[in-house]
Amino acid sequence: MTDLTRLPASILREQIAAKKVSPVELTKAVLARAEKLQPVLNCFITIAGEQALKAAHAAEAAMMEGKPLGLLHGIPFAAKDLVNTAGVRTTFGSLLHEDNVPKEDAVAAARMKQAGAILFGKTTTPEFGHKALTDAPLFGRTRNAWSAAHTSGGSSGGAAVAVATGIGPIGIATDGGGSTRIPAAANGMVGLKQSNGVIPHSQVADAFGNYTYVTPMTRTVMDTALMLQAMAGPHPSDPWSIGLAPQDYIAAARPEGTLNGKRILFSASFGKTTVAKEVRAAFERALGKLRALGAELIELDEDLPDMEPIWKVINHTTWKARFDDLIRRDGNRMSSSLVRQVAMAAEWSGADYQRAQFQRTELFRRVQGWFETADYLVTPTLSRTALPIDQDLFEPIRVDGVEVGELRRNWFPYTMPFNITGHPALTLCCGYDSEGLPIGLQIVGRFRDDASVLRAAALYENSEDWLSRWPDL
Repeated sequence: MTDLTRLPASILREQIAAKKVSPVELTKAVLARAEKLQPVLNCFITIAGEQALKAAHAAEAAMMEGKPLGLLHGIPFAAKDLVNTAGVRTTFGSLLHEDNVPKEDAVAAARMKQAGAILFGKTTTPEFGHKALTDAPLFGRTRNAWSAAHTSGGSSGGAAVAVATGIGPIGIATDGGGSTRIPAAANGMVGLKQSNGVIPHSQVADAFGNYTYVTPMTRTVMDTALMLQAMAGPHPSDPWSIGLAPQDYIAAARPEGTLNGKRILFSASFGKTTVAKEVRAAFERALGKLRALGAELIELDEDLPDMEPIWKVINHTTWKARFDDLIRRDGNRMSSSLVRQVAMAAEWSGADYQRAQFQRTELFRRVQGWFETADYLVTPTLSRTALPIDQDLFEPIRVDGVEVGELRRNWFPYTMPFNITGHPALTLCCGYDSEGLPIGLQIVGRFRDDASVLRAAALYENSEDWLSRWPDL
């Protein structure tokens, strides 16, 4: 049972197809591990054991009858509790939706099921995914997979911790400013924020101005490719997806060949970020690995504009439109950190919002300019490893013991820009600090060239042995 929960989806699908692994046994193993570790980790809001076992028996029957099997046939997956799942409670981490049961799946969840994957639970998120720390009035706080003294990150903290601890091999996450990549980096996982439109977002209220993404959360690059292959493709609900044919992500994620002829821009700090010594050392070591794979490395010689104010105007005004009425009615039952951020948006006018959109366009064009002469940009994913478990969103963070300022601007300035521009950005583990906490490397690629990002990530992953490490729980 323990061995099953340590296998990636890429191996499990082969074993299921060969009738060497039973979807029922696998699902029972996943549910048993979830039950055992949930009191320790608090990474689930809902575990859907009965529904999962029913689906597993159906998957096993199809397998034994020799029916055609989907890409992820019999593979258990969890979905972040912002993602609608038909017949399974979806709370958005909010007391106000504690008993909400959607009638329809989000497109991404529906496509996972169509590929044969088995939904077994809903992972923790801060209320409406509003911060990079995973706690909410509904369920409490989610700890890091590697340390009870540290945060899981957020807002997809539950998704990252569930995969990192072997509860399930894959999960659906979301990313609005780094919400997949932050907890993936903090827990040593692979987190992709794909290009805008690659995976349709059927729940976003403003599809045309969208900067949020429904994403894979996995342990390996190949598992990310499998999830992307299952979820990608046009859908009428998302205008950016229409006419966008999926690439062959699975072929791209095979670690074949080299990076010969590829030009990689790199930046350790985007010009103004304080970076922990151990993060910088791991980043420089990763650059050496990429150079050894044949890439030409060129340091980025320009600073990015301070993204946090631009992102905040776009994001907080969106939240004000979505949540203002809820707060007026039930604000005393909502997360104070969400209420406080929505209140900030009262300061901004429609013209302020539009100016932020102008800046968004300027940033997109600047990043496009970088990729006229380069194939990738690589950065650290976070300026330091996981923050303390009791870190407050509005309190300054510390890097190497020194107070450096506000959390968003100083912990994950590397992730927000690519939500705004839509370029694909993937994080994967590039080492551990002296406390045993994971360090993330972010690889950014050309707009809608997600396959190329997977190829670079797979080659880097194959050059390392970080996947042999598991948290000691």
